[in-house]
Amino acid sequence: MTVQRSGPPPIVYILLLGLLGGGGWYAHRSGLLNTWLNRPTPTQAGIPAVSPQTPTPPSTQQPQAQAPNAPSSPINLDTSLPNPAVIQMDGSVTMIRIVLALRAGYTQQNPSIPIAYGIPDGKPNGSNAGMRALLDGQIQIAATSRPLNATEVQAGLQGIPIAKDALAVAVGVNNPYKGGLTMQQLADIFQGRITNWSQVGGPDRPIRVLNRARDSGTASVFQELVLLGLPFAPDGPNFTTASEDVTTPLLRALGEDGITYSTVDQVENQQTVRIVPIDGQMPTREAIQRGSYPLSRSVFLAVPRKTSPAVADFINYATSDAGQQIIGRTEFIPLR
Repeated sequence: MTVQRSGPPPIVYILLLGLLGGGGWYAHRSGLLNTWLNRPTPTQAGIPAVSPQTPTPPSTQQPQAQAPNAPSSPINLDTSLPNPAVIQMDGSVTMIRIVLALRAGYTQQNPSIPIAYGIPDGKPNGSNAGMRALLDGQIQIAATSRPLNATEVQAGLQGIPIAKDALAVAVGVNNPYKGGLTMQQLADIFQGRITNWSQVGGPDRPIRVLNRARDSGTASVFQELVLLGLPFAPDGPNFTTASEDVTTPLLRALGEDGITYSTVDQVENQQTVRIVPIDGQMPTREAIQRGSYPLSRSVFLAVPRKTSPAVADFINYATSDAGQQIIGRTEFIPLR
């Protein structure tokens, strides 16, 4: 019996060996073999290789200490000038209480740095005069109840807001007019173009305007914000300007047809008057802080960009938590 072999015949193996040998010789001659053997590793091909990371040693650098009472935002001042013997300030009459309160708090912590407000005799001369004195180099800080103008900014002055201020428009609690006023209607009343309550939707009776004294800081604020710097109406049968800067007599005299204005804190707790909404807004603390109440504004301390460390320190104090708490105890609204 013949035994049959399993698998392919021997000729197949002979041909396979020949093909392998010829292919290897061709790969060697053409360089394909070397290319395959020297192919790049994953890292060389641009694929990052995973390798154990060396633990990072703990940092020996201490965290940077925060200055006490740090201001709410950085103040960019060049403090290369020497400290003056006395920090001289002048400016807004309206801001006298806020400046004196800040000075008292600051000098308790820094008794060796005296601060004077008002030149030459301790009486502030107003925002415009204070800014002129600052430009002339007579003082180191000006308190201003208005923003800096383009000329002052170009001269290198910087205004730092430190508080909010707001006025309230008041009528007598028994006034039959219960609505609000727009800023335009308010301007028209105090410039004599609207003279009857019926012109703003109220009863047919004359509007009696009780204006503050001409030299009043509050009157200056109202004139700036409402009248855009234009004059008040002249005195007449239904328009009276007070002879001195007082609040209580004006509020008591409102009756059923009068209108006047004052700072919010002087009006809001009075039982005999009612605050009139302006442009649909009441002078709440929140509305004043966010700037939506139209009779609100910021007040500033203005300084040259190049000043002394002592001046910068006082500015920092005014914007610090401690300074803002002091401002909150005056008639002004702190920034936060």
